[in-house]
Amino acid sequence: MTITVKVSDNTKKEMEEFFSDFKRPKTPAYAIFQADDADCVVTLYESGKAVFQGMSADISARMWIERERHLNPLKKVEITNSEEKKKEDKKELFIDPKIYNSNSIGSDEVGTGDYFGPVVVTAAFVAKENINFLEELGVKDSKKLTDEKILEIVPKIIKVIPYESIILSNKEYNEKYSNDINMNKIKAIMHNRALGLLKDKGFNYDYIVVDQFAKPYVYYNYLKSSNNVVKNITFITKAEDKCLSVACASLISRYIFLKEFAKLGDQLGMFLLKGANDKVDEQGIQIVKKYGFDKLSEISKLNFKNTEKIKVKLEN
Repeated sequence: MTITVKVSDNTKKEMEEFFSDFKRPKTPAYAIFQADDADCVVTLYESGKAVFQGMSADISARMWIERERHLNPLKKVEITNSEEKKKEDKKELFIDPKIYNSNSIGSDEVGTGDYFGPVVVTAAFVAKENINFLEELGVKDSKKLTDEKILEIVPKIIKVIPYESIILSNKEYNEKYSNDINMNKIKAIMHNRALGLLKDKGFNYDYIVVDQFAKPYVYYNYLKSSNNVVKNITFITKAEDKCLSVACASLISRYIFLKEFAKLGDQLGMFLLKGANDKVDEQGIQIVKKYGFDKLSEISKLNFKNTEKIKVKLEN
């Protein structure tokens, strides 16, 4: 069992004092400490996430959940329980045959969790008569497809499936990102644009499906200043598993992302790493040393924590 609790600074301080004699000698990256508590391992991260893992995770976590509530009575405690999440995931796997077997337009995005590489949003139209073709290619299980398989099958998909893709370079992303325009707002604007371009082509569709990344009212609020907002959207979590047009959109976005990512690596003369981990930080340092910080600003998402970590490491 794994339970994650977001704790405030005052609770973090108490946890450090409480576990001072139980700390393990090695500490994971970005963690303040890792300690043993009976049949539970407790890891407290700099971000304030306290992770309780093991047989007695619920008992150990309960104490700190109550402590957080006591110290910060006006703040809602954020809790994630792996057992409850598994149950929730099983519920979410229900596939509505009305949507799956329909003519649909679906959209999905790629690149939002990668420090390097663009954000890509694609909208795709799948007609009923193309469902068998896509299933035979393996699109139904799109999450199981490797990057190599995606590079192989997407050229076959785009010969048959109409789509529209929007690519946002990191230079453009950094220009747009602000306190008023966060990642989700950028995604909403890109989804709306891609869906609008495809919808305007006049396909006979039954549903427009978006892989849900925000509550519908929040999504539409992001678009309150936009023109030609696409309405009557069906928002579904894990939609790429439940709607083939979203699965296609996801795969095409990934295909474009991989191609753009490779071009970027070629320009820099290095094999760039995906994601936003410690090894990505090391590559960022190499890039700054070789090309300067301006180059990093062009190819990375500067609001990611990686940027500050790269700056700190370069100063030391």
